[in-house]
Amino acid sequence: MASQTQWTGVWVDLLQSMGLQRSFSNFTGSRDERGVCRCSVILPDTTFPVVRVERLEITAQTISKKFEKEFSKVKEYVQLIRVYEEKLLNLTVQVSIMEKDSISYTELDFELIKMEVKEMEKLIKRLKVGFAGSTVIIDQLEVEIRNMTLLVEQLETLDKNNVLAIRRQILALKNRLKECEASKVESAPLPPAPGSCAHGGVVNISKPAIVQLNWLGFSYKYGAWGRDYSPQHPGSGLYWVAPLNTDGRYLRYYRLYNTMDDLLLYTNARQNQISYGQGSGTVVYKNNMYVNWYNTRNMAKINLTTNRVDLTQTLPNAAYNNRFSYANVGWQDMDFAVDENGLWVIYATEASTGNIVISKLNDTTLAVLNTWHTKQYKPSVTNTFMVCGVLYATRTLNTRIEEIFYYYDTNTGKEGKLNIVMQKMQENVQSINYHPFEQKLFVYNDGYLLNYDLVFQQIPQ
Repeated sequence: MASQTQWTGVWVDLLQSMGLQRSFSNFTGSRDERGVCRCSVILPDTTFPVVRVERLEITAQTISKKFEKEFSKVKEYVQLIRVYEEKLLNLTVQVSIMEKDSISYTELDFELIKMEVKEMEKLIKRLKVGFAGSTVIIDQLEVEIRNMTLLVEQLETLDKNNVLAIRRQILALKNRLKECEASKVESAPLPPAPGSCAHGGVVNISKPAIVQLNWLGFSYKYGAWGRDYSPQHPGSGLYWVAPLNTDGRYLRYYRLYNTMDDLLLYTNARQNQISYGQGSGTVVYKNNMYVNWYNTRNMAKINLTTNRVDLTQTLPNAAYNNRFSYANVGWQDMDFAVDENGLWVIYATEASTGNIVISKLNDTTLAVLNTWHTKQYKPSVTNTFMVCGVLYATRTLNTRIEEIFYYYDTNTGKEGKLNIVMQKMQENVQSINYHPFEQKLFVYNDGYLLNYDLVFQQIPQ
């Protein structure tokens, strides 16, 4: 049985654990006749702090709610950060490929990367504004994104050639193969023989194949390009590119390439200079370039071998000096064209009140052989081209789509409406040239060189 002294020590320990070791005044202990220990403690007359305890509980609940709220935010931010880290990793892989790859990339490749980086920058800024806690990880992400931006800009400055990325060509070919496979179920009509007019006219057009940016750069938005056509040697013509000065009027330089590979790689180019070309209505036929002579209604024939003017001839009654040019394209009062039948010029006169006039030319003398007057107002169309004696005109539907909407058949004198959608890379089309042997359109689109395949209506056998 414990002694009274032992019980006294137990009570002291108990009271000390309750924080009352300094508050009690006295206590005694004894054992009754049954052997039960009893003791009495005299506690100080101190009121229990109920109000303070209630405040403490309220404060604890408030802190708990705030903690849960902040903790949920942290979870959300952690998820966002993981998403951004994945995006950053993807961008790192893309840029790493661009660094290691020896192929030059076009401006579009860099623009796509820039857009993704800018999107991530915006998200990081939103994250920093809404995050009240530690921002070490977010700051680190922001630094990596900033470094990524600098790296992309540095890579872009290193891309001097703007050669068409072979990767893009391969992708385009794969897509075309897929389309070909998908259309196997339908027996697609065979195209007419190269240079042949055994068809019912243009009924469709392919998506654009982006060849490259013109060799002078993005600032030279106006110009023309194509391939020389000669009925005697239909498949061996050279390629030519003729960008105008940045004023969109003056043709000063043009380049000639023997093959498409030379054009793509900017190699083996013959660059010539002239001082009399105006507008982007240029065309090449039988090794001669045809242009509107600067500040006149004269036509000029330039021998590409000598780069000399072999002949000039006035186009009777033709409006000139931006009087009736195409929509969105200045100084194209005369638009030369080539098709299976030879050399043409599309223009307008005061007598036609701005409506399109078509004249067939003798390519040797530049004499007008025949003329047709249409009911289509020239400044309301964006461009035209000739196929088998039929004029086709385009107009803008929006910044990415043109429409071949009008035709005039010089063989029958009939004209009418069409609805052929023509996709484009940039907003404005400066020139369209047709090559009879390849049955392609060569389009100059705000400085970019595009190709399109034409689809013709099959004549029933």
